[in-house]
Amino acid sequence: MKKTAFIVLYVSSFNLFWSQSQNLNDLKINEIQVIGSHNSYKKAILPEVYSYLSEKDSMNFLPRIQYEHIPIPEQLDLGLRNLEIDVYADSKGGKYAHPKILDLVKTTQPFDPEGKMKKPGYKMIHITDIDYQTWYYTLEDCLKDLKKWSDAHPDHDPVFITLEPKDGEANRFGTEPEHYTAKLFDDLDNELKKYLGKNKIITPDEIRGSCKTLNEAVLKKNWPKVKDVKGKFLFVLDNNGANRDLYMKDHPSLKGRMIFTNSSPGTPESAVLLMNDPGPEINDLVKQGYIIRTRADADTTEARNEDYSRFDKAKESGVQIITTDYYLPSKLFKSNYKISFDNNTYERKNPVTGK
Repeated sequence: MKKTAFIVLYVSSFNLFWSQSQNLNDLKINEIQVIGSHNSYKKAILPEVYSYLSEKDSMNFLPRIQYEHIPIPEQLDLGLRNLEIDVYADSKGGKYAHPKILDLVKTTQPFDPEGKMKKPGYKMIHITDIDYQTWYYTLEDCLKDLKKWSDAHPDHDPVFITLEPKDGEANRFGTEPEHYTAKLFDDLDNELKKYLGKNKIITPDEIRGSCKTLNEAVLKKNWPKVKDVKGKFLFVLDNNGANRDLYMKDHPSLKGRMIFTNSSPGTPESAVLLMNDPGPEINDLVKQGYIIRTRADADTTEARNEDYSRFDKAKESGVQIITTDYYLPSKLFKSNYKISFDNNTYERKNPVTGK
């Protein structure tokens, strides 16, 4: 009897996921809604480092970054279809090879035992010198893993990836990130093509098609159907200032670029928008044709309070991409907070545009 019940349950579950997949296949990628992770590569700060920093943390900043993630391929196996990556330029190599906190705290785990941070290339860490624990030291290794996973799952639905070029002023520990240049952005595009493959990237050129501008194409809802971009990734640059403008320079409507930009609605390059707060203005923008990413939670606040109101607003808004630090409950503090759609799924038909 138990065996029969198990078989029925298994078949029912298989049919459910098969049905969901079929329903999504004929939808355009702006007509679905997915859940993904925020700062997807991040590991927890080592306990001894966290303890030391807590003694100096008069602003109570540390609890805001007290989260962690499982390896990215495992996130994708769960069904997450958005990732977020921070990328630091390191054209000479070695700039981030020795986090300054290691001069103050004796740690149980070695940092970069293979010396990958000493080589030139783009690096993946959250905050230099203090929040440096990462699943990938280099963007190259991350892209290779994404390609490996994608090749093993060629029919996977498209994965959205937010890519933030990190630079700016030196932090209190003294490491000033390398500042981005036009060449570094060209090299970044080439890195995506080299280690992931252009054939796996949904580019602005493909969406623009014969339209005069990328924005015109978006307003005409020229997005592809899910079934036509299986096995692919869509990148968007998480910056709305000088670095975004530098990336767009000499590339009208992002011609020839690999990454979409977070540009104001109505501008020639505008297609994908990053709006951290799921406000009421999102509904109208998604109806116009924009793809929008927002957050279900931030700074561990919602997780600590087990507050789902922000997630509920995100779902109802019609935003296509919702990020969270808690597709699994936290192991760093007590909370049952967990983000998913019904039946522990992370993709569904968009309630606004998928009708």
